[in-house]
Amino acid sequence: MSDSRHVSIVIHRPVAEVVAIAGDAAQLPHWASGLASGVEFIDGAWVAQSPMGAVLIEFAPANDFGVIDHWVTVPSGERFFNPMRVIEHPAGAEVLFTLRRNGMSDAEFDADAATIAEDLASLRDLAEAAPR
Repeated sequence: MSDSRHVSIVIHRPVAEVVAIAGDAAQLPHWASGLASGVEFIDGAWVAQSPMGAVLIEFAPANDFGVIDHWVTVPSGERFFNPMRVIEHPAGAEVLFTLRRNGMSDAEFDADAATIAEDLASLRDLAEAAPR
């Protein structure tokens, strides 16, 4: 099954500020629960400790369009693409994360979407609390 689900949240900060936080791998432990144990820049790559072991994180190049897509390579070598955008919203910015099913059961897909929603809420709290 190749279903996708879009998970989003509105953040009351300008797009550029949200992109600066969400697109900074060093900030991931502050809002991405699966990477809460830390992220390090090692030999030119971002390496995070996750429940499944060390994972590599690679972000799309910096751009002016709010695209903060990223690829995560898990210990097995499997690589997952995570589309993520920050777009303008009347209240500030909206963060959109596209979750791909990638063979998950309905229950796993729902649980993953719920985790992403919680993580985006943590990102919102972090961004809205940041000094202006």
